[in-house]
Amino acid sequence: MINYKQLHYFWRVAKDGGITRASERLHLTPQTLSGQIAVLESTLGVSLFRRVGRRLELTDLGELALSYADEIFRAGGELEEVLRSSPSGRPLLFRVGLADVLPKSLAYRLLAPAMQLPEPVHLVCREDKLPRLLAELAIHHLDLVLSDSPMPATAEVKGYSHKLGECGVSLFARPDLAARLRGEFPACLEGAPLLLPGEGTVLRGHLLRWLAAQDIKPRIVGEFDDSALMRAFGQGGGGVFPAPTLIAREVCQQDGVRVIGQAETLLESFYAACRPAEVQVIRIGPWSFVGWPGEVFVEYALALKAQAPDTFVISLANGELQGYIATEAAAIEGGYEASNALFAPASGQLLVSAALQLLGELE
Repeated sequence: MINYKQLHYFWRVAKDGGITRASERLHLTPQTLSGQIAVLESTLGVSLFRRVGRRLELTDLGELALSYADEIFRAGGELEEVLRSSPSGRPLLFRVGLADVLPKSLAYRLLAPAMQLPEPVHLVCREDKLPRLLAELAIHHLDLVLSDSPMPATAEVKGYSHKLGECGVSLFARPDLAARLRGEFPACLEGAPLLLPGEGTVLRGHLLRWLAAQDIKPRIVGEFDDSALMRAFGQGGGGVFPAPTLIAREVCQQDGVRVIGQAETLLESFYAACRPAEVQVIRIGPWSFVGWPGEVFVEYALALKAQAPDTFVISLANGELQGYIATEAAAIEGGYEASNALFAPASGQLLVSAALQLLGELE
């Protein structure tokens, strides 16, 4: 059996990029840390690291082990959080995936209203590539994914994309760089150093097509998957960079840059992806059958039957939502089901309302 303390040492070294830095974080000597990892490798019968010069690099099996360790210690952190929280006072856990191309200040604007809800919210944000975030959404490790593009048609995840809005795109540069640009915008971009979002991002494609339509050929000096890193290079004077006009004032204040122009016909859109919660209603003669996802507390079924007596409720329908949907009273009292519910108590009333609406449409 794997020694999880040794696995944690391996995980920490892989995350910190070396034994010296990990040993400082763990308050262990480098010799102790390397010795424990050697024991783990011996137990498993594989090499997790290989030495390249003075650096350690993960082997292929080390990369595989790291992906599993990420899941193990993330689940362990969530377990610790659940066990330490009292059932009655535990905040609503809201897990959001952020595509790495999404500007951080814009993500804050989109998520800030969640922090103003009447009930306490514990927001957990994870940043990654959209395909990996959608995979996490599929197995209920995330509740929502924010991105600059809708779910691709080829995605194997069943879900919905909701367009949250769109805004224009502005180009920014440090003042000394902006002063060296010749001519009016956008002609001043001809031959100018340009920082681009990474390959495959929506904004990159739109920006390159807009430049081609203007017959402008800038000098591309950098490409970045992470929008914050692109801004950091722009702040350092590395080149002109794009960002949503909606956050132009913040970008100028935080990065010490200025707007050199706005691409009026260039728009950037933002989307939220979530899993479906389908409610089905079937009528056979005088009887109706309602299919609800999840493990729904019986009080919600009784509330539905009080208004639609000849109705039979089927829970765990279609397997799309796997988790308890408890009542408000049960959430206050605690207990296993309520303490481990993935959904807020208000979700149950939403199911009742949706079922009543569908039943009314069948009449």
